[in-house]
Amino acid sequence: MSPTPIITIRNLTMSYGEKAVLRGINLDVVPGQVLGYIGPNGAGKTTTVKILIGMLTGFDGEVTVCGYNVATKPLEVKRRIGYVPESAALYDALTPMEYLRFIGRLYGLGEAESQRRAREMLDLLGLAAEVDNRMSTFSKGMRQKVLIIAGMIHNPDVLFFDEPLSGLDANAVVTVKEIISRLARQGKTIFYCSHVMDVVERVCDRIIIISGGNIIADGSFEQLQATNADASLEHIFTQLTGDGGHQAVADRFIRVFEQTQPDNG
Repeated sequence: MSPTPIITIRNLTMSYGEKAVLRGINLDVVPGQVLGYIGPNGAGKTTTVKILIGMLTGFDGEVTVCGYNVATKPLEVKRRIGYVPESAALYDALTPMEYLRFIGRLYGLGEAESQRRAREMLDLLGLAAEVDNRMSTFSKGMRQKVLIIAGMIHNPDVLFFDEPLSGLDANAVVTVKEIISRLARQGKTIFYCSHVMDVVERVCDRIIIISGGNIIADGSFEQLQATNADASLEHIFTQLTGDGGHQAVADRFIRVFEQTQPDNG
């Protein structure tokens, strides 16, 4: 018997004015899956995620997360999910401890538990020495670690990641990838958006490619390989989205430097 989907999308369409962004998305995601959701810029990835996390209204179709209709029960959905964006506006005047305690309280954690989780997670991600420093001094990678903790501190059932590894050093990247794998083994669901194809290959057990507001491929990496000449995900992506000609563009880019114009100055 198949498990009950934790995310269900039926006939999802979305337009901005006369521009159709999503053209009838249908999708079921079951608990414990790490789903890679990839596509070229403008394909509808971010729009899909914003609808799923309750940040965007005005769509047509039915969307449920954790058994709740996103359109009618957005707060119930938000209580059960975590969201880690590529970048977000942190409260720079706060310390990471102050910020994470605030996030924990928003999700209904007690003061002591919010502080305990924040301190331990900051320590594990190498920010123990920065607990009481203002985040205005933080690098991109340090800020990203705080965002990752903020998305996980309440132990959500579903995590939405949008380029979560942006700005992280190599050791932190390995750590976060391992955390994602462990969460999936515990039954958590990961909805992972990224342009970094080799990471999607390694982290995700199911990959969806979206282009022009439509799903054009859906399967494990091995399944996608089997129907696309055993290629890398990057090559499969290029073939299916029709976004080829990269070598020609690179050649023409380099030739710009080879064209010397006379100096008339």
